[in-house]
Amino acid sequence: MDADIIIVGSGMGGATLAAALAPSGRRVLILERGERLPDSPEARDPSAIFRRGHFRPNETWLDAEGRPFNPGNYAFVGGNTKFYGAVLLRYRAEDFHPLRHLEGTTPGWPIGYADLEPYYSAAEQLYRVRGEVGSDPTEPPHSAAYPFPPVPDEPDIAALRRAFAGQGLHPSSLPLGIDLQRWLSRAPTTWDAFPDSTGAKSDAESCGLAEALKYPNVTLRTGTRVTRLLTKGRQVTGVEVSGPDGTAVLTGQTVCLCAGAVMSAALLLASANDDHPSGLANRSDQVGRNFMNHNLTAMIAFNPFRRNRSVYEKTIQFNDWYLTGGPQGEPLGNVQMLGRVTGPILAGESGLPLWLSDYVADRSIHIMAMSEDLPDPASRVLWQNGQIVLDWKKTNVAAHDLLVTRLKAAMRRAGWPIVLSKGFPKSKPSHQCGTARMGSDPSASVVDRTLRAHDLDNLYIADASVLPTSAAVNPSLTVAALALRLGHHLTSQAA
Repeated sequence: MDADIIIVGSGMGGATLAAALAPSGRRVLILERGERLPDSPEARDPSAIFRRGHFRPNETWLDAEGRPFNPGNYAFVGGNTKFYGAVLLRYRAEDFHPLRHLEGTTPGWPIGYADLEPYYSAAEQLYRVRGEVGSDPTEPPHSAAYPFPPVPDEPDIAALRRAFAGQGLHPSSLPLGIDLQRWLSRAPTTWDAFPDSTGAKSDAESCGLAEALKYPNVTLRTGTRVTRLLTKGRQVTGVEVSGPDGTAVLTGQTVCLCAGAVMSAALLLASANDDHPSGLANRSDQVGRNFMNHNLTAMIAFNPFRRNRSVYEKTIQFNDWYLTGGPQGEPLGNVQMLGRVTGPILAGESGLPLWLSDYVADRSIHIMAMSEDLPDPASRVLWQNGQIVLDWKKTNVAAHDLLVTRLKAAMRRAGWPIVLSKGFPKSKPSHQCGTARMGSDPSASVVDRTLRAHDLDNLYIADASVLPTSAAVNPSLTVAALALRLGHHLTSQAA
């Protein structure tokens, strides 16, 4: 037996689960296909990141029409959190219940907010979240304060906060996992989409994994790609891997899959065998289905007579239209700042010449609208001929369009009269979730309320694939809270 518990993936789910399990004394082995991301000049070079794609993975998926694309799905220790915006928001309490939207009703969760709240608080401590309770009317109850005060607004963002409040909106501080002084000491950039190479960002490597590896019973093995899970009856008997030393089969009493919503689903499907011909944990035919990714629109609000002197920008949000705002009170979504868009970033994303991008970026403010993507069984991840196929069918588009319209009007009233917008493409599955949904009914879900696969006694899944709904906030903190909850469950079982 190579370990008591094998964790596949070192992103938010895997690293946090390892941190929860480490004090138990059980032998934990974390398998990560990537390596640690080294510091380099490119880590703070916007042209390298946004124009040359220096850190993009050498990986190709197919869309539903069979066209290849390079996904924004990073393979480093810490997973996609190495590049995330460090927004660590809780789902609202209402998100755990069925909610009627313009284009359908969400299914709800098999657990409630109260079941997850203690783990939200623990995750905020582990990830050193900076925030403030009480300024957002939609904020659910907290059993503990944030461990640190919010990241301060820069002057131009403070002015935008006042302008929103003057419209009757309720702007609040984004809960963020960032050590601002340490981050800015490396270079004056935002952290959104920039890789963390110094530990200033509260990502899965610098928080969850660092905590786990303080214990001698936890081991991280990098450069090790899991290619298949082996089973006999209702047991996972081995984890087939390829790495620097060739191929091997590793064994553990329990296997926890934490590779991300797309990769976890693909691995379950790729592991089909005679006992599980349609893929592991897939008796319900739900593995890979209900893929969700949020409806996201980035906006550049431009005023030729104003300058934006901000460096990082990403400090405020508002949720006035999160639970209501539709024609009959339907939810619309979350509004939050983007990280500071500079000329090189805008040139890389838009194709505009650098001189024009510099001019526009210096005279604009950058903000994002985010709406819930509803679960749809036809929106799915497939495994075909050794290749990932992503057939993402966007939902709830009408609500998102209304949110975008309202946000544009709010930006104009705030003094930024020209608002340009661009939706995130399907090639950027940045908030991927839902492909191995949690539920009480084995015929309609993949894992139960403890995150154990209905069909296999020693397989658990602890990443965004288990989310029954995407809500309309960044999923990272919810993934961390679920992983801590699973860690408590597995530790209690062994006691």
